[in-house]
Amino acid sequence: MTLDDLVIAAIVPCYNEAPAIHKVVTDLKQAVPGIHVYVYDNNSTDGTDDEARRAGAEVRYEHTKGKGNVIRRAFGDIDADVYLMIDGDDTYDAAAAPEMIRTLLEGPYDHILGVRQDDPTSTAYRPGHEAGNRMFNRVVGRLFGTPVSDMLSGYRVMSRRFVKSFPALSREFETETELTVHVMNLRVPHTEVPVGFRDRAAGTESKLNTYSDGFKILSLIAHLIRFERPVLFHGIIGALFAVVGIVLAIPLFIEFGRTGLVPRFPTAFLAASLMVIAFLTWILGFVLEGVTRLRRETSRLNYLTYSAPGAAQRRLPTEHSAPESATPSEIASRTIGRDEPGSTPAR
Repeated sequence: MTLDDLVIAAIVPCYNEAPAIHKVVTDLKQAVPGIHVYVYDNNSTDGTDDEARRAGAEVRYEHTKGKGNVIRRAFGDIDADVYLMIDGDDTYDAAAAPEMIRTLLEGPYDHILGVRQDDPTSTAYRPGHEAGNRMFNRVVGRLFGTPVSDMLSGYRVMSRRFVKSFPALSREFETETELTVHVMNLRVPHTEVPVGFRDRAAGTESKLNTYSDGFKILSLIAHLIRFERPVLFHGIIGALFAVVGIVLAIPLFIEFGRTGLVPRFPTAFLAASLMVIAFLTWILGFVLEGVTRLRRETSRLNYLTYSAPGAAQRRLPTEHSAPESATPSEIASRTIGRDEPGSTPAR
């Protein structure tokens, strides 16, 4: 299996990256001959689309602002064997693309994360971004059980089955966090490759705000904990109600043990109500855990309807084989009820 046998698509989200986009497209085409470069213009006003066309990219448009909206549109519209995602600001080393793609195919893996290796003599990291990234790496790694070195990296290589099973619900810069959590939830084969990282091209400016986008990412992490770790989320909330209820009840139990009387009925009623709420919250967490498990199983089955990276060309067709993109119901319809050799058809 060689790179020439595969359809490789590069997705480059852009907003006002005219000074850098020509070099990004040119570097990608030089690094990976035959790659299809799709530049998604996200309401640029500086001629980014014209520069991308001149460099040989196919320019598409997403008018709803936000990187997450661009990725959702691109993943839905583009069909390829291998997907490469890279920012259009020329901060990532395009020369690392062949190694990332080969690593994906040789694994085979479904997701390759480009871990940024900063040049200490000309740092491209703002202090707030670097500290925030380290914190998010630790938090997400602990919560979802898989260590990650650079979850906010915008340089990734992905398989078709990974992309087509990714829901892409985020709107803005939270999309990298969502991609990372998707890797952890589906437990797809994944590895990391170090990539060069440099300062932005002259004339461009970062669209990432350290504080506002940091809070958006924290909000997304809390949202993902709620839906992906419901026992943990509801367990913590239930524990808070239970602690308050116990603190209120302790003096009442002490007084009841001494006198045989309940001195403050409103407090007793409040403590009992809080404990009931705590138990209901815990039960809700366990119920939602079952729903989450079912959703993950459905996502996993959808993921398994596609071949492993590079396997479609190697697979031998059979008489009853389903197409690579067949849905689970179509596969079932081809399989269930099929007459066995030598059997008598049902009447």
